[in-house]
Amino acid sequence: MSGGRSKRAVLWTLVWLVIVLLSLPTLIVIGASFTAGEIIAVPPDGLSLRWYRARWQLDDFQDARLRTLWVSVLCTAISLPVGTLAALGLVRYRLRYGGVIQVYLLLPFTIPLVVSGISMMLLFGELRILGTLWPVGLALCIINLPFMIWSVSASVNALDPEIENAAMICGAPPLQTFLTVTLPAVMPGIITGGLLMFILAFNEFLVSLFLTDSRTVTLPVQIYNSIRSVITPDLAAVSVLYILIALLAVWLLDRLVGLEIFLKSK
Repeated sequence: MSGGRSKRAVLWTLVWLVIVLLSLPTLIVIGASFTAGEIIAVPPDGLSLRWYRARWQLDDFQDARLRTLWVSVLCTAISLPVGTLAALGLVRYRLRYGGVIQVYLLLPFTIPLVVSGISMMLLFGELRILGTLWPVGLALCIINLPFMIWSVSASVNALDPEIENAAMICGAPPLQTFLTVTLPAVMPGIITGGLLMFILAFNEFLVSLFLTDSRTVTLPVQIYNSIRSVITPDLAAVSVLYILIALLAVWLLDRLVGLEIFLKSK
């Protein structure tokens, strides 16, 4: 019994140690964003919302936030139909170039983002579409699309084909079967993949750095340009925005899909 208690004590100690180590940087950023001083200090030099007001009133950061939101929405909108149909095709059918597609799905883990960014910059430069915002959303969709495909594929693998066969036996045409049976069944994967694509696009820095200029700069690039000179508490206030978006995504995932279903699908 004492041995079992010792193992549980060691296990919970390690768990809480990991939780503290993972949470500490976030807590430091949040604390620094509320400082009343002129520099980042832990603990903060008094409490104030001055840095939130300061960054909110800057036109450059307001424009960068709107551009990043637009890019993220575009990336998600493209990935939803493309990723869903690609996942259904890969799981349900034997494709001629299935091996090539499987290699493509590994690219996010094998090709550095800086290489992808340079490649996209050269391609879009030849097409003469650099300097506009929509190619950034397209590029982020292309690079992160495997995550959408993986997410939907997990739901497709869990779908019993006999349910679709039963609908067709009852007289439902293929399109109606897809809309009323297949699509609702794989919706958890679609929602999960859509949220993931939005977060990845909203956070992406390296690829955006190569594809944007002063007219189309996104929020991560704007933050990078600001910290090249000096790191001030207002940048911590901007970083809290990313924390809130991540928390919102987790909350939506729990409400729409359920964290238990999401974790089991992985």
